[in-house]
Amino acid sequence: MEGEKGSIDVPRSDRNGKHKVFDKVFSALFVQLPNKLQNHLKLDKLAKDNDELKSENPSFGEEKGPSAGSSVDLEKQLQAWRENPSWDNQPPEIKVGVPKGSLCSLKTKLDVGLPPDAVYDILTDPDSKRIFKNIKEVISRKVLVDEGQRQLVEVEQAALWRFLWWSGTISVRVLVDQNREDHSMKFKQVNTGFMKKFEGRWRIEPVFVDEEICYPFKPKTLAEYCSCSGGKGRIGSKVNLDQLVQPAIAPPPPISWYLRGITAKTTEMLINDLLAEAARLTGGHRPVSENSKERRLSNKRNEDDPVEHICNIKERWSLHRRNTKQHRKKLLNAESF
Repeated sequence: MEGEKGSIDVPRSDRNGKHKVFDKVFSALFVQLPNKLQNHLKLDKLAKDNDELKSENPSFGEEKGPSAGSSVDLEKQLQAWRENPSWDNQPPEIKVGVPKGSLCSLKTKLDVGLPPDAVYDILTDPDSKRIFKNIKEVISRKVLVDEGQRQLVEVEQAALWRFLWWSGTISVRVLVDQNREDHSMKFKQVNTGFMKKFEGRWRIEPVFVDEEICYPFKPKTLAEYCSCSGGKGRIGSKVNLDQLVQPAIAPPPPISWYLRGITAKTTEMLINDLLAEAARLTGGHRPVSENSKERRLSNKRNEDDPVEHICNIKERWSLHRRNTKQHRKKLLNAESF
Protein backbone atom coordinates (compact mmCIF):
# COMPACT_ATOMS: atom_id res chain seq x y z
CA MET A 1 0.00 0.00 0.00
CA GLU A 2 1.50 3.27 -1.07
CA GLY A 3 1.96 5.87 1.61
CA GLU A 4 0.01 8.99 1.29
CA LYS A 5 2.06 12.10 0.62
CA GLY A 6 1.21 15.00 2.88
CA SER A 7 1.03 18.54 1.63
CA ILE A 8 0.55 21.90 3.23
CA ASP A 9 -1.49 24.47 1.47
CA VAL A 10 -0.14 28.00 1.93
CA PRO A 11 -2.62 30.71 1.21
CA ARG A 12 -1.67 32.88 -1.73
CA SER A 13 -1.86 36.00 0.44
CA ASP A 14 0.78 34.56 2.85
CA ARG A 15 3.09 33.64 -0.02
CA ASN A 16 2.80 37.13 -1.43
CA GLY A 17 3.52 38.60 2.00
CA LYS A 18 6.71 36.55 2.35
CA HIS A 19 7.83 37.57 -1.12
CA LYS A 20 7.34 41.21 -0.20
CA VAL A 21 9.41 40.79 2.98
CA PHE A 22 12.27 39.16 1.05
CA ASP A 23 12.04 41.84 -1.63
CA LYS A 24 12.42 44.56 1.02
CA VAL A 25 15.39 42.80 2.67
CA PHE A 26 17.25 42.27 -0.59
CA SER A 27 16.49 45.76 -1.90
CA ALA A 28 17.72 47.31 1.37
CA LEU A 29 20.88 45.16 1.18
CA PHE A 30 21.67 46.22 -2.37
CA VAL A 31 21.00 49.88 -1.57
CA GLN A 32 23.15 49.95 1.59
CA LEU A 33 26.06 47.88 0.27
CA PRO A 34 27.29 50.45 -2.30
CA ASN A 35 26.96 53.25 0.26
CA LYS A 36 28.97 51.35 2.89
CA LEU A 37 31.59 50.41 0.30
CA GLN A 38 31.83 54.03 -0.85
CA ASN A 39 32.23 55.28 2.73
CA HIS A 40 35.01 52.79 3.46
CA LEU A 41 36.74 53.88 0.25
CA LYS A 42 36.52 57.48 1.50
CA LEU A 43 38.14 56.41 4.77
CA ASP A 44 40.97 54.67 2.88
CA LYS A 45 41.43 57.68 0.60
CA LEU A 46 41.67 60.03 3.58
CA ALA A 47 44.37 57.78 5.06
CA LYS A 48 46.27 57.81 1.74
CA ASP A 49 45.96 61.61 1.52
CA ASN A 50 47.39 61.84 5.02
CA ASP A 51 50.36 59.69 3.92
CA GLU A 52 50.91 62.04 0.98
CA LEU A 53 50.85 65.01 3.36
CA LYS A 54 53.49 63.27 5.48
CA SER A 55 55.68 62.72 2.40
CA GLU A 56 55.39 66.40 1.47
CA ASN A 57 56.12 67.46 5.07
CA PRO A 58 58.54 64.91 6.61
CA SER A 59 58.00 66.22 10.15
CA PHE A 60 54.21 65.85 9.86
CA GLY A 61 52.96 63.50 12.56
CA GLU A 62 56.38 62.14 13.54
CA GLU A 63 56.58 63.36 17.11
CA LYS A 64 55.77 60.73 19.70
CA GLY A 65 54.82 61.22 23.31
CA PRO A 66 54.39 58.78 26.18
CA SER A 67 52.55 55.67 25.12
CA ALA A 68 48.85 55.57 25.88
CA GLY A 69 49.11 51.89 26.78
CA SER A 70 46.62 52.05 29.63
CA SER A 71 43.02 53.17 29.80
CA VAL A 72 42.25 56.02 32.17
CA ASP A 73 39.03 56.67 34.07
CA LEU A 74 38.08 60.03 32.60
CA GLU A 75 35.72 61.07 35.39
CA LYS A 76 38.35 60.16 37.99
CA GLN A 77 40.91 62.28 36.15
CA LEU A 78 38.53 65.23 35.85
CA GLN A 79 37.91 64.99 39.60
CA ALA A 80 41.67 65.06 40.22
CA TRP A 81 41.87 68.25 38.15
CA ARG A 82 38.94 69.81 40.02
CA GLU A 83 40.64 69.10 43.34
CA ASN A 84 43.91 70.56 42.09
CA PRO A 85 43.22 72.90 39.13
CA SER A 86 46.59 74.66 39.38
CA TRP A 87 47.95 74.99 35.87
CA ASP A 88 49.92 77.70 34.11
CA ASN A 89 48.54 78.22 30.62
CA GLN A 90 51.50 78.74 28.32
CA PRO A 91 50.93 80.51 24.99
CA PRO A 92 50.56 78.26 21.97
CA GLU A 93 53.49 78.04 19.61
CA ILE A 94 52.33 78.73 16.05
CA LYS A 95 54.84 78.35 13.24
CA VAL A 96 53.82 79.66 9.85
CA GLY A 97 55.66 78.28 6.84
CA VAL A 98 55.31 79.01 3.14
CA PRO A 99 55.70 75.73 1.20
CA LYS A 100 56.12 75.94 -2.55
CA GLY A 101 52.74 76.12 -4.28
CA SER A 102 50.78 76.75 -1.06
CA LEU A 103 49.64 79.83 0.79
CA CYS A 104 50.92 78.58 4.14
CA SER A 105 51.40 75.66 6.49
CA LEU A 106 50.76 76.04 10.20
CA LYS A 107 52.24 73.93 12.96
CA THR A 108 50.66 74.60 16.34
CA LYS A 109 51.80 73.16 19.67
CA LEU A 110 50.28 73.68 23.10
CA ASP A 111 49.77 71.96 26.45
CA VAL A 112 46.26 71.60 27.87
CA GLY A 113 45.36 70.87 31.48
CA LEU A 114 43.03 67.99 30.64
CA PRO A 115 43.58 64.29 29.83
CA PRO A 116 43.64 63.31 26.11
CA ASP A 117 40.14 61.76 26.22
CA ALA A 118 38.65 65.04 27.46
CA VAL A 119 40.46 67.12 24.81
CA TYR A 120 39.36 64.63 22.15
CA ASP A 121 35.75 64.99 23.33
CA ILE A 122 35.98 68.78 22.99
CA LEU A 123 37.38 68.62 19.45
CA THR A 124 34.81 66.05 18.28
CA ASP A 125 31.79 67.58 20.02
CA PRO A 126 28.90 67.71 17.49
CA ASP A 127 27.79 70.97 19.10
CA SER A 128 31.17 72.61 18.40
CA LYS A 129 29.50 75.99 17.90
CA ARG A 130 28.97 76.11 21.67
CA ILE A 131 32.73 75.91 22.29
CA PHE A 132 34.44 77.57 19.34
CA LYS A 133 33.40 81.16 18.67
CA ASN A 134 34.74 81.16 15.12
CA ILE A 135 32.11 78.58 14.11
CA LYS A 136 29.01 80.53 13.18
CA GLU A 137 26.89 77.51 12.27
CA VAL A 138 27.17 73.74 11.87
CA ILE A 139 25.24 73.39 8.60
CA SER A 140 25.34 69.59 8.48
CA ARG A 141 27.03 66.65 10.19
CA LYS A 142 26.80 63.08 8.94
CA VAL A 143 28.53 59.97 10.31
CA LEU A 144 29.51 57.95 7.22
CA VAL A 145 31.42 55.13 8.94
CA ASP A 146 31.18 54.12 12.60
CA GLU A 147 33.64 51.49 13.80
CA GLY A 148 33.31 52.24 17.51
CA GLN A 149 36.63 53.88 18.35
CA ARG A 150 37.01 55.25 14.83
CA GLN A 151 34.53 57.28 12.80
CA LEU A 152 34.44 58.99 9.43
CA VAL A 153 32.32 62.13 9.63
CA GLU A 154 31.35 64.64 6.95
CA VAL A 155 30.91 68.11 8.42
CA GLU A 156 29.90 71.38 6.80
CA GLN A 157 30.42 74.55 8.83
CA ALA A 158 30.12 78.27 8.33
CA ALA A 159 33.28 79.69 9.92
CA LEU A 160 33.94 83.26 11.00
CA TRP A 161 37.26 84.96 10.35
CA ARG A 162 38.65 88.23 11.66
CA PHE A 163 41.84 90.08 10.86
CA LEU A 164 42.61 93.70 11.76
CA TRP A 165 39.41 95.59 10.86
CA TRP A 166 38.12 92.98 8.39
CA SER A 167 35.77 90.08 9.10
CA GLY A 168 33.58 87.65 7.20
CA THR A 169 32.34 84.04 6.91
CA ILE A 170 33.40 81.09 4.78
CA SER A 171 31.63 77.76 4.30
CA VAL A 172 33.84 74.65 4.50
CA ARG A 173 32.87 70.99 4.06
CA VAL A 174 35.42 68.48 5.32
CA LEU A 175 35.83 64.75 5.86
CA VAL A 176 37.06 64.03 9.38
CA ASP A 177 38.70 60.70 10.25
CA GLN A 178 38.55 60.69 14.06
CA ASN A 179 40.24 57.90 16.02
CA ARG A 180 39.83 57.76 19.79
CA GLU A 181 42.30 54.88 20.10
CA ASP A 182 45.31 57.12 19.32
CA HIS A 183 43.48 60.45 19.94
CA SER A 184 44.02 61.71 16.40
CA MET A 185 41.84 63.50 13.86
CA LYS A 186 42.65 63.90 10.18
CA PHE A 187 40.60 66.31 8.12
CA LYS A 188 40.46 67.14 4.42
CA GLN A 189 38.29 69.55 2.46
CA VAL A 190 35.66 67.89 0.25
CA ASN A 191 34.35 70.71 -1.90
CA THR A 192 36.78 72.90 -3.82
CA GLY A 193 36.01 76.54 -4.42
CA PHE A 194 38.05 79.44 -3.13
CA MET A 195 40.23 76.91 -1.31
CA LYS A 196 41.95 74.25 -3.43
CA LYS A 197 43.42 72.47 -0.42
CA PHE A 198 42.60 72.63 3.27
CA GLU A 199 43.78 69.63 5.25
CA GLY A 200 45.64 68.66 8.37
CA ARG A 201 45.76 66.61 11.52
CA TRP A 202 45.21 66.92 15.28
CA ARG A 203 47.35 64.74 17.58
CA ILE A 204 46.84 64.51 21.34
CA GLU A 205 49.43 62.86 23.60
CA PRO A 206 49.44 62.39 27.40
CA VAL A 207 51.57 64.56 29.68
CA PHE A 208 52.51 63.38 33.19
CA VAL A 209 51.73 66.55 35.14
CA ASP A 210 52.56 65.25 38.65
CA GLU A 211 55.55 63.20 37.61
CA GLU A 212 57.51 64.30 40.69
CA ILE A 213 55.32 61.97 42.79
CA CYS A 214 57.13 59.06 41.18
CA TYR A 215 60.65 60.35 41.97
CA PRO A 216 63.24 58.84 41.64
CA PHE A 217 61.39 56.58 39.21
CA LYS A 218 60.69 58.17 35.82
CA PRO A 219 57.60 56.66 34.18
CA LYS A 220 57.72 56.11 30.45
CA THR A 221 54.21 54.82 29.87
CA LEU A 222 50.76 55.75 31.08
CA ALA A 223 50.49 52.44 32.92
CA GLU A 224 53.77 53.09 34.79
CA TYR A 225 52.66 56.62 35.68
CA CYS A 226 49.29 55.47 37.06
CA SER A 227 51.05 52.75 39.04
CA CYS A 228 53.83 54.83 40.60
CA SER A 229 51.49 57.77 41.41
CA GLY A 230 48.89 55.49 42.97
CA GLY A 231 46.37 56.69 40.40
CA LYS A 232 46.49 60.21 41.90
CA GLY A 233 48.76 61.82 39.32
CA ARG A 234 47.03 64.24 36.97
CA ILE A 235 47.31 63.67 33.23
CA GLY A 236 47.49 66.59 30.83
CA SER A 237 47.70 66.72 27.05
CA LYS A 238 50.24 67.82 24.48
CA VAL A 239 48.24 68.96 21.47
CA ASN A 240 49.66 69.30 17.96
CA LEU A 241 47.78 70.76 15.01
CA ASP A 242 49.28 70.66 11.51
CA GLN A 243 47.47 72.45 8.68
CA LEU A 244 48.09 73.03 4.99
CA VAL A 245 46.19 75.81 3.22
CA GLN A 246 46.27 76.35 -0.54
CA PRO A 247 43.83 78.66 -2.37
CA ALA A 248 42.65 77.88 -5.89
CA ILE A 249 44.63 80.87 -7.19
CA ALA A 250 47.87 81.89 -5.48
CA PRO A 251 47.36 85.52 -4.42
CA PRO A 252 50.22 88.04 -4.81
CA PRO A 253 51.50 90.25 -1.98
CA PRO A 254 50.07 91.97 -0.03
CA ILE A 255 46.93 89.82 -0.32
CA SER A 256 48.89 86.67 0.54
CA TRP A 257 50.22 88.36 3.69
CA TYR A 258 46.68 89.27 4.77
CA LEU A 259 45.44 85.71 4.14
CA ARG A 260 48.29 84.23 6.17
CA GLY A 261 47.45 86.64 8.96
CA ILE A 262 43.78 85.62 8.84
CA THR A 263 44.72 81.91 8.97
CA ALA A 264 47.07 82.40 11.92
CA LYS A 265 44.56 84.58 13.78
CA THR A 266 41.74 82.06 13.25
CA THR A 267 43.96 79.27 14.60
CA GLU A 268 44.81 81.39 17.64
CA MET A 269 41.09 81.97 18.33
CA LEU A 270 40.47 78.22 18.06
CA ILE A 271 43.22 77.44 20.57
CA ASN A 272 42.04 80.09 23.04
CA ASP A 273 38.50 78.65 22.96
CA LEU A 274 39.91 75.16 23.57
CA LEU A 275 41.82 76.41 26.64
CA ALA A 276 38.73 78.24 27.93
CA GLU A 277 36.63 75.07 27.69
CA ALA A 278 39.34 73.10 29.48
CA ALA A 279 39.25 75.62 32.34
CA ARG A 280 35.46 75.41 32.49
CA LEU A 281 35.49 71.60 32.78
CA THR A 282 37.95 71.63 35.68
CA GLY A 283 36.34 74.59 37.44
CA GLY A 284 39.58 76.54 37.42
CA HIS A 285 40.25 80.03 36.08
CA ARG A 286 43.47 79.87 34.13
CA PRO A 287 44.25 83.24 32.59
CA VAL A 288 47.28 83.47 30.39
CA SER A 289 49.96 85.44 32.20
CA GLU A 290 50.95 88.92 31.01
CA ASN A 291 54.15 87.53 29.53
CA SER A 292 52.13 84.89 27.72
CA LYS A 293 49.62 87.16 26.01
CA GLU A 294 51.93 87.55 23.05
CA ARG A 295 51.74 84.28 21.13
CA ARG A 296 55.00 82.83 19.93
CA LEU A 297 54.58 83.15 16.19
CA SER A 298 57.61 82.40 14.04
CA ASN A 299 57.54 82.61 10.25
CA LYS A 300 59.88 80.75 7.96
CA ARG A 301 60.88 83.51 5.59
CA ASN A 302 63.50 84.16 2.98
CA GLU A 303 66.44 85.60 4.94
CA ASP A 304 67.78 87.41 1.87
CA ASP A 305 64.59 89.43 1.46
CA PRO A 306 64.46 92.39 3.90
CA VAL A 307 60.74 92.77 3.26
CA GLU A 308 60.07 89.48 5.00
CA HIS A 309 61.74 90.65 8.23
CA ILE A 310 59.10 93.30 8.90
CA CYS A 311 56.02 92.03 10.75
CA ASN A 312 53.78 95.00 10.06
CA ILE A 313 51.97 94.33 6.79
CA LYS A 314 51.62 98.00 5.82
CA GLU A 315 55.34 98.62 6.38
CA ARG A 316 56.22 95.47 4.44
CA TRP A 317 54.06 96.55 1.51
CA SER A 318 55.52 100.11 1.51
CA LEU A 319 59.06 98.76 1.56
CA HIS A 320 58.18 96.28 -1.19
CA ARG A 321 56.92 99.13 -3.40
CA ARG A 322 60.01 101.27 -2.69
CA ASN A 323 62.29 98.37 -3.55
CA THR A 324 60.37 97.77 -6.78
CA LYS A 325 60.72 101.44 -7.80
CA GLN A 326 64.43 101.44 -7.03
CA HIS A 327 64.89 98.27 -9.06
CA ARG A 328 63.09 99.85 -12.03
CA LYS A 329 65.26 102.98 -11.79
CA LYS A 330 68.38 100.85 -11.83
CA LEU A 331 67.14 99.04 -14.94
CA LEU A 332 66.38 102.36 -16.68
CA ASN A 333 69.80 103.77 -15.79
CA ALA A 334 71.48 100.63 -17.09
CA GLU A 335 69.55 100.83 -20.38
CA SER A 336 70.46 104.53 -20.84
CA PHE A 337 74.17 103.65 -20.85
